[in-house]
Amino acid sequence: MKAHPFSRGARVLVPAAAAALLVATTAACDSDTTSEGTSSSVRTLTPDHSEHEESPSSEQSPGTEQSPRSQQSFAASVSAETERVRQEAVKRLEGVEGRGNAVADVSVSGLPVAASEEVRSARVRVTNPTDEPAFYAVKVEFVDAEDKVLDTLVVGVEDAPPGRTVDVQANSRKAAGVKTFPRVAQAERG
Repeated sequence: MKAHPFSRGARVLVPAAAAALLVATTAACDSDTTSEGTSSSVRTLTPDHSEHEESPSSEQSPGTEQSPRSQQSFAASVSAETERVRQEAVKRLEGVEGRGNAVADVSVSGLPVAASEEVRSARVRVTNPTDEPAFYAVKVEFVDAEDKVLDTLVVGVEDAPPGRTVDVQANSRKAAGVKTFPRVAQAERG
């Protein structure tokens, strides 16, 4: 009985195909990894069995981190917006006589700190009892045990929602390392 010409060729091709598959699998599994996840490059096997490294696409998946430059840009944007609101609060408090029209809407409490921290922080809570969003300008004083004012800061809350409480933080470098008590000096709703 004569062997069919395809059967002999098939016997030679099957081991060659299996070997190629084994090489491709090994190359795919042998990518550079770190404890944080897979590498940012992809290695592929070309038809001539040589490796080819591809750079990642410029598109990022939703779960990937942004570059430090993007994070810095975002932080700068947030910082600029915070400063803009603070400057608006300073302007609104300039003409206020006495303690202002919103002292009853605001409370302040010191946040726990370690002796080594470079700032003293206070949580400022603003509750808007009106039916409309409102801007709040709050002047916070940090005083020591003898009621001496060590630092004064102004914070602003833009568009405080009606019937809700909003928290902001006041941070003092001048009162750092000293046992201080924050208090509301002025509060104006406008």
